[in-house]
Amino acid sequence: MATESEARPHTIAVLVDNEAGVLARVIGLFSGRGYNIESLTVAEIDPDQHLSRITIVTTGSQAVIDQIMAQLGRLVPVRTVTDLSVDSSVERELALIKVRASGDKRVESLRIAEIFRARVVDATDESFVFEMTGSASKLDAFVRLMRPLGMVDLSRTGVVAITRGPKAM
Repeated sequence: MATESEARPHTIAVLVDNEAGVLARVIGLFSGRGYNIESLTVAEIDPDQHLSRITIVTTGSQAVIDQIMAQLGRLVPVRTVTDLSVDSSVERELALIKVRASGDKRVESLRIAEIFRARVVDATDESFVFEMTGSASKLDAFVRLMRPLGMVDLSRTGVVAITRGPKAM
């Protein structure tokens, strides 16, 4: 069991007004205080109200996370800040993985993709592009297996997350 002083990953959701410079202010808060961002996703979620959701994965002790959340909450365009790691939440990430392979390695990459439920979204005589969604650890495992088979490129979206149950952010 983690103690208060142990650093561990936290997924923080920030609901903000969708206006110019908001992301720069949020990023500036992290960089100015030496906090690392492991994953960052941003998208408009309500065009009528001009709201965007920023999902940040960072690592720190509970005291550091509490400090980050308090500082985020003080930024003017921020509406709400939630640590999704505290309550039960669903987290997913999307990855596109390009593998250049022939012969047995080509067959093996398709076999592993089937086990991981990765979809082939592009295929040539020399390569495949796989699309996969899941937890970050699942994507990491798939990538680890594809590297020796000829993985040549990787693109990941970053974590998106939402709380379980009927309650909104």
